[in-house]
Amino acid sequence: MNEKKVAVIGSGLMGGGIAQLCAQSGFETVNVDIAPEPLERAQALVEKLLSGKVAKGKMDQAEKDAVMGRLTYSCDFADIVDAAVVVEAVPERMDVKKATFASIDEHADPEAVLLTNTSGLSVSAIAAATARPGSVMGMHFFYPAPVMRLVELIRGLATTDDTYDRAAAFAEAIGKEAIDVPELPGFVVNRLIVPYQNEGAFLVMEGVAPEDVDRGMKLGCNHPMGPCELMDFTGIDVVLATMRGLYEQFGDSKYRPAPILQTMVDAGRLGRKTGRGFYDYTK
Repeated sequence: MNEKKVAVIGSGLMGGGIAQLCAQSGFETVNVDIAPEPLERAQALVEKLLSGKVAKGKMDQAEKDAVMGRLTYSCDFADIVDAAVVVEAVPERMDVKKATFASIDEHADPEAVLLTNTSGLSVSAIAAATARPGSVMGMHFFYPAPVMRLVELIRGLATTDDTYDRAAAFAEAIGKEAIDVPELPGFVVNRLIVPYQNEGAFLVMEGVAPEDVDRGMKLGCNHPMGPCELMDFTGIDVVLATMRGLYEQFGDSKYRPAPILQTMVDAGRLGRKTGRGFYDYTK
């Protein structure tokens, strides 16, 4: 097993960002996905972001080249062999997570720590897809992964102390501050942020301008972003799915999604990534 090798499964905005972060932190990193197209997009985005750092004087060309040299992209799960840490960052669906972990279990080093980037699904249920649930735990990153300082650490029922200790050491090695959270839907941050976002959506639905909702929270509570801006940044579809998951699992009305969110998703207004959300980003 190579203690300086990390495998990241999934190359979307989260997976690609986690892979970038690991490479920047000095780890030999392989980013694995099931198709070449998302990998090509992830590689192009990392190249663009690092080139921007060079242009702004935040990184020199040699450092950028070194980071890119530590990053490889693959459609073959066999390439995760000998990685000390495997981070799963695939879509937030239990069936997809379980299928991914079954493949990870087949190819990962027997001593590897297996981490799921779930934002609220059961770590214990995901771990049950493997023959080594003691090696599995949650490490929830926040977007964008190379920038946001926090990770949430979530033990499953079977997670061993050694797995936890190695995961915590890995978090520190990639420059993150970790908090321990319970294996309950939404963990800590989403439990707090979802009702905040939801009330913002209800206010807009009731006639308050998104600008006024956001200005109220930025000027009145000193938040860097208001709830509407935050939902546009995260993706309305992602926010809606998170709310629904919390509502289904807790049955608490505070997580019942504002109907305007479904309307926006149906209209393709998902936020920054589509150019329209609560705000118009095409201008």
